[in-house]
Amino acid sequence: MSEIVVGVSGGIAAYKAASLVRLFTESGHHATVVPTEAALKFVGAPTWEALSGRPVRTDVFEDVHEVPHVRLGQHADLVVVAPATANLLAKAAHGLADDLLTNTLLTARCPVVMAPAMHTEMWENQATQTNVDALRSRGIIVLEPATGRLTGVDTGKGRLPEPEEIFAACLNVLEARPKDLAGKRVVVSAGGTREYLDPVRFLGNRSSGRQGYALAEAAVARGATVTVVAANVALPDPAGVEVVQVVSTEEMRREVLLAAADADAVVMAAAPADFRPESRVESKIKKTHDGEAPQISLVENPDILAELVHTRVSKRPVVVGFAAETGDESGSVLDHARAKLERKGCDLLVVNDVSGERVFGRDDNEAVILGADGSVTPVELGPKIALAHAVWDAVTELVE
Repeated sequence: MSEIVVGVSGGIAAYKAASLVRLFTESGHHATVVPTEAALKFVGAPTWEALSGRPVRTDVFEDVHEVPHVRLGQHADLVVVAPATANLLAKAAHGLADDLLTNTLLTARCPVVMAPAMHTEMWENQATQTNVDALRSRGIIVLEPATGRLTGVDTGKGRLPEPEEIFAACLNVLEARPKDLAGKRVVVSAGGTREYLDPVRFLGNRSSGRQGYALAEAAVARGATVTVVAANVALPDPAGVEVVQVVSTEEMRREVLLAAADADAVVMAAAPADFRPESRVESKIKKTHDGEAPQISLVENPDILAELVHTRVSKRPVVVGFAAETGDESGSVLDHARAKLERKGCDLLVVNDVSGERVFGRDDNEAVILGADGSVTPVELGPKIALAHAVWDAVTELVE
C-alpha cells in the first residue's frame, strides 16, 4: 500500500479532510497528516492522530533527529493538500517553506494534488489564478474547486470537492499515469441531451455520462485543466473539473464551442439528440381519447462534432468523436464507423458496439479507437477509466 501525506491548511473545510484520511486508511493506505498551525484551530491534533494512527507535527524543529522536513517528502508516494487555502497555494507557488507542510512540498518527488477551498472572490483573484497556473505548469495537480455553499450564507465557486471525489482523483494519480497533459486544456462532453415536446415530455437517449466523467477524471490525473459540458447527468461532479450543465443539443453546442476556443483537445463523449421538435408546446399535450395520436414534426439539430472540425484553426484542438453503432444489412459496426470518421473529419473516433444492451449505464466498456491516419486500436472490456486512458494515450500523440 502507498504512503500518503495529507496536508491540511487553515480553512473551515479542514473538517472534511478527516473523512479523506479515513478513506485512505480504510482502503489500506498509510496516511500521515501534516496540518498547518492554522489548520489546528479548526481540527485538533488528537483527531488526526486517532484517524491516521500516526503522530502529528507541524514544525520542522520537532523530532529534528528524524529530519522530518526532508524524510516525509522523500518517502511519500503521494502528497495531497485538502483544503489548500489561497495562502498555501501562494507559498507553494513561490517555494516558501516556513513550516513542515511547505517544506514537505518542496522535498516531495512524488505526485502532488492540491484541492483548493476559499471564497469565490479569493479563487477568482488574479494573484490566485497566477499561482495556480504556476503550480500546474510544474506538474502539480490543482483540482478545480466545486460550486456550492461556502462559509456563512455565501454561495459560489470555491467549495472543497467532496472527500470521496478527492479520494477518487488521488487513486487515479497513484496509478502512476504520465503527466503528459500537464499545461493542456481539454473539453469533454458527457451525457445525453433532451429535446422537450412540452413541459413534461422530451426526446432523449440512454447515455448516463459515465464514460465522459471517466474521461474527465483520467485527464485530471494526467495533469490537464478540464471542462466538462454535461447534459442531464445524475452523477457527482468529478473532483478538479469545471462542470457546465446543459439540457438541449443547442445549449451543448454553444457551451462546447465556447470552451473549445482555447482548448488543446475536445472529446465529444456525449450523445446529442440528432433531432428536435419543430416547435415546443407550452402546455402539456393531452390525450384526445379518440384514438388519434398527435403528429410531431422534427427538424435536424446542429452537428457539433462536424462544426468543431470545420471551425478549428491549424488542426487545433484535436477533436475526438464517439460513435454508438450497431451492424445491419448494409455493413458492420466498423464499416459504419469508418464512414462516420470520414464524414465528420475528426482526428479520432471511439467506436462502441451498443447492440445487446451493452455500454449504456454500465461501469465497464470496450471499444475500438479509429484514427484518421488509418490506425485501429482495440480496447478490451474493462472499467471505463481504462478506456478513458486509452483515449488520452491516442490524443497525446496528436497534441502539440
